[in-house]
Amino acid sequence: MKPQSGERAADGKARDGAREGDLILDAYLPYRLSVASNAVSGLIARAYQDRFGLSVPQWRLICVLAEDGGLTQNQLVARTVMDKVTVSRAAQGLLNRHLIERSDHHADGRSHVLTLSQQGASLYAEISPLALAYEAALISGLSPDEVALVKRLLARLQQAAGQLGGEGSPPASIR
Repeated sequence: MKPQSGERAADGKARDGAREGDLILDAYLPYRLSVASNAVSGLIARAYQDRFGLSVPQWRLICVLAEDGGLTQNQLVARTVMDKVTVSRAAQGLLNRHLIERSDHHADGRSHVLTLSQQGASLYAEISPLALAYEAALISGLSPDEVALVKRLLARLQQAAGQLGGEGSPPASIR
């Protein structure tokens, strides 16, 4: 494959007039992660939308509720790492389709607990094998050790991003 203009060689040296220290988008890890994530999410979103009429956020809520049982919207926000508006809209769509049920929270009268309905649980059982098949197809070119490594590295990157985005000040190298 021919390198793109400005791309870095495998040894990290800039190509085609780019200077060391220049931001080269195709070599920029956050960009590459975003592009890969969008490609995978888009592929799966089309399948969920076309076959089941679900958005990715709706599918994520169904999965989390299937795994964890009843949760409040705030718990769903924390568990899915989606914003409150996205969770609220996804939940409302699922409620409208009778795929989840809402009940009063026993300890907090201002919030509700969301659970899968019987129809939602049946849909989860139908979609889960499809989701696992997509995952298997995506990782089919990787060895089990490579898959484990990717998962470990993603977890470390997520942890580092959380630390950088936390309350503490950023490291001196990026101030």
